[in-house]
Amino acid sequence: MSKPPSRPSSSPSITDLRALTPARVGLGRAGASLPTEALLSFTLDHARARDAVRASFDVAGITAGLGSLGITPIEVASQAGNRRDYLRRPDLGRMLDQPSRRTLEASGITACSCAIVIGDGLSPAAVNLHAVGLLRDLLPRLAADNIEPGPAIVASGARVALGDEIGAIIGARMLVMLIGERPGLSAPDSLGAYLTFAPRIGLTDAERNCVSNIHRAGLSYAEAAFRISWLVREGLARQITGVALKDESGGGLSRNALPGCDKSAT
Repeated sequence: MSKPPSRPSSSPSITDLRALTPARVGLGRAGASLPTEALLSFTLDHARARDAVRASFDVAGITAGLGSLGITPIEVASQAGNRRDYLRRPDLGRMLDQPSRRTLEASGITACSCAIVIGDGLSPAAVNLHAVGLLRDLLPRLAADNIEPGPAIVASGARVALGDEIGAIIGARMLVMLIGERPGLSAPDSLGAYLTFAPRIGLTDAERNCVSNIHRAGLSYAEAAFRISWLVREGLARQITGVALKDESGGGLSRNALPGCDKSAT
């Protein structure tokens, strides 16, 4: 039997690969099972992901944080009356309840260049942690581009497509929705930003841009704000978003800013 070729000394080891990714690579084994440490780590991350989905949406905390930025938001809700309905009936999270629709219609807002919606999504924990911090970096960038944000809206029980109805009611030319992404085993608190030009009911994800993976171990607030502001500016200038608008902000098209991506399950 021939001897298997030896691995070149320059080839990456399992340890090298594990340093490059939070994915579970080369966990080893104990008999026919995973080592205890790897199994406990998996169980802990799975519990954190489940907790992120079930977390309470801190509307009061977000409203207070927006107040520190000089913003008084409008609070709305989808037709998903509770978390159980939200998870079982995604369609309900895409439609405003009647009181919220009446609130927006009575707000007197009929047109704005850019509206911002903060929705809980599939990880309220992510929104509680990151939404206000991201806006703190984003708003000055929009101002530098002479883009005056319109109303900020805090939406409970929200799916991404809820922004289409909100934007249509208030006449937003561009809508930026900050929403909690579906938790993973390596990132239970990942925030996503979805941008839609001329929002209206019936749009598909192909007509949105997404800047995703915004969290402490992912995309920083500063980098995310840079990408979002570029997409807002260019989207308004070209009157497009989605597959027709490529991220040419300087970092190149990456997995963190892909048109049509959807980790938040619209």
